[in-house]
This record gives sequence, structure tokens and C-alpha cells, in this order.
Amino acid sequence: MTATEKNTRQKWIGNLLVSVTCLIAVISLFGCSAAVEQPLLTVPRQSLNLESFEYIWTTIRDQHYDSSFGGLDWQAVHDELRPEMENAQTMMEARTIMHEMISRLKLSHFSIIPGPSYETVSKPFPEDAEPGIVGIETRVIDDQVIVTQVEAGQPADKYGVRPGWQIVRIGNEDLSERVKLLAQAFESKAELNSIVTSRVKSRLTGISGDTIPVEFLDGNNKRVKLKIPLARQKGHKFKLGYLPTFYVWIKVKEIKPAIGYISFNAFFDPINVMPVYNKAMESFMENNGLIIDLRGNPGGMLGMVSGMISWLISEKNQILGTMYLRDNTLKTVINPRGITYSGPVAVLIDGLSASSSEIFAGGLQDLGRARIFGEPSAGAALLSNIVSLPNGDFFQYAVANYRLSSGKELEGKGIQPDVLVRPSRKALLEGRDLALEAAVAWIKGQSRPAG
Repeated sequence: MTATEKNTRQKWIGNLLVSVTCLIAVISLFGCSAAVEQPLLTVPRQSLNLESFEYIWTTIRDQHYDSSFGGLDWQAVHDELRPEMENAQTMMEARTIMHEMISRLKLSHFSIIPGPSYETVSKPFPEDAEPGIVGIETRVIDDQVIVTQVEAGQPADKYGVRPGWQIVRIGNEDLSERVKLLAQAFESKAELNSIVTSRVKSRLTGISGDTIPVEFLDGNNKRVKLKIPLARQKGHKFKLGYLPTFYVWIKVKEIKPAIGYISFNAFFDPINVMPVYNKAMESFMENNGLIIDLRGNPGGMLGMVSGMISWLISEKNQILGTMYLRDNTLKTVINPRGITYSGPVAVLIDGLSASSSEIFAGGLQDLGRARIFGEPSAGAALLSNIVSLPNGDFFQYAVANYRLSSGKELEGKGIQPDVLVRPSRKALLEGRDLALEAAVAWIKGQSRPAG
């Protein structure tokens, strides 16, 4: 590898590391920006980074579910990158090399999460401060960052922001140019959407009470410049292991004619989410149909998937899928509740639906119990652990693969919807949700079985 090639690779991997770190930061709703100045490492810090490098490599060697590493020469990867690690002068360089190592596997659920003692990627966040949001969701549509949802009562709603508006700038960052550059780097539209959406979300979060300058193009393509204040993040605060704090919410409503609707942002916080979900299912028993919206849901705890699906099947000992570890396999068995819902079920997914969301949607699709609407899912359905590293960072690594009962592998493939429905800016500006409309139309055409 020439010096020019090495510098180019370091630059791209460094940028990707910032994006991945931002994606992790979305979970905690901390702000994220690239560091301008990286302090040089001391000798003790360099030693801890080397120790962390070896820990990561050894852990993957000993615990990765595929002992062949997909045909990758894992020892050669170590021997190639170890000298670079020895010469790393900053934390960003060290993290870049460690990320380069794990990225050679070309799998999801492998990441380096900066620890608080070396936080040079995220801006400081006071311990007593409340995280704040503007209250919007975005997606990349036709290589533009488009507002897809505006939360009622949140700051963006109060300032007049509407679905379909394009975000062209946040602070000094030109999003149009950034998306164009990233579109060249990522062939997968789902991967592009994930990186850009996480970046935008991290830029639109911070400390409650702060303001963020955002420039939009409204429905008439007129530039609208706003300084939007940040309001307190909604949802229940949830902490699991070394994962950053997550704020979990669940929405339940009824759509005419008598169609139940459930949406939640992660398979976390079962103590608060499951009672609401269970109560909703009890109330929807006589409804004409049920819609479960998993768009933007990154997944979480597999056990919650089993508990939720048990409301939707009537036969005992249904196999949802199988977890494949290096030396063992574990089947996910679903048994019905005392009462179960027998009506038509629609599940909404998109490119940000990952992990447990994919197992949920794909499992129901495999069992013939739900029709899937929306866009292909993320294809990131490995099961993982997170451990602390000697240098104070954290390391997420996959320990198991997951296949559905049909044998279908989700990693790298995702769930293909039964009805492909892509969002459009025009529809959003008209106040329409095309995937939801398609699901409602399908339910209306079904005759519910007695049950």
C-alpha cells in the first residue's frame, strides 16, 4: 500500500468512524462533531491502545460465530495492522485502525464506541443536563435529506416545520454536499440512509434549552432559516450494560375503520413497553386489523420479540428462528397467549429497521402471519455483546448469527417487503404516508377469520 493510498484509506475510515460513533451517539442523544485538534498520545496511552487492539483481535478469534471468518485470513489482518497501531499518534488514529480491523469482517454489530475518558469525537455533555431534541425524523429521499415526521407539540412543530421539507443546512454544515459525497462512498441506499440519518439526528440533538440553526426548503422550495430550541427528550430513560442511555417510547392509537396501530422506537425497556403493548393487544382483539410500525426501529432485546409475537399466533411450539453460535445453536420457540389476535396483521419497515425488528418482521412473514410493507430492512441482524477495553473505550462484537425458520439469513440481506412502498417528497408534502396507506388498504380488503 502506497503512502497516498494509506492516507486516503485513513481519511475515509476516519470519516466513517465519526459516522459510526454518531450512530452510537444517537442512542444516547448526545451531539456529535468531528474533532478539530487531536492531542498526541502519551506512552502509557499508546500502550493501552495496543492492549485494546490485541484484546479486540483475540476476542474475535476466539468467540466469532464463524471460525472461518468468512474466508478472511484473520492472522494476516493482525500482522498488517499491528505496526500501524504501534505508530498511532492520536486517539482518532488508534480508533481508525481498530475500526479498520473489524470492518474487514464486513458484518454489522462490530464497532468501537469511544469511552468518556477519551471522548474526542462527541462534544462534552454535562451529567446534570437533559438531552434535547427538535422533534423531527428524516430520511434520504432522492439524495436529499427530507423531513418525514414532525412530532406534535415539539419545537419543530411549533416553528412550522412540516413533513416534506428538505433540510439543506444545519449550522455551518451543507447537507446537500455531504449527501452527494456519501452517496459516492456507499453503494447501498440503506447504508447511506443509515449514516446520513444518524448524522442529521446527532446534529439536531444537544442540551435541552439550546438552539440550533437549521435551513430548510419548504413545500414551495422557498428557503426558511430557523433557530429551533431543543426540548426535553420524550420517553423513558433506559440503560442496558455498556450501551449509552436510550429514551424509549411506544405509541398506540386506532385508525379508522377499527384498525389498531402500534409503534415503538426500540426493543428496549420491557418493564414500561410490554404492559402498554399487552394492554393495546387486549383492546384490539375485535379490530378489523392491526398495524405494527417498525420503521426506524434499530432493534434491541430478542426476548421482547417472542413476547410480542405470542399475541399473534394460535399454534403451539412455533419456531421463529435459530441462533447460531460457534459451538451451539438455540431455537426461538413461540407459544400463544391464552387469547390471541386472529385478524390481519401488517408490519411497516424501512432501511433503518434492524436487528430484532428484522427478526420480528421476518419471523411473522415466514410464518405467514403478517404482510410486510415499506422498504427493505437494514440487513443487520447479528446478536452481540459490548465489553470495555483497556483504553477506556467499548467494543461491540457479534457472537451469533440468526436465521429464520425457513433458513433465511438476515445479515447482509434484510427483509424484502411483500409490498414495496418508497416514500416521496411530494406525498409527504401532501400529508400522506404511502406505506401506512398501503397497509390500511390491504387490511380493508381482508375478511377477518372468526377467532
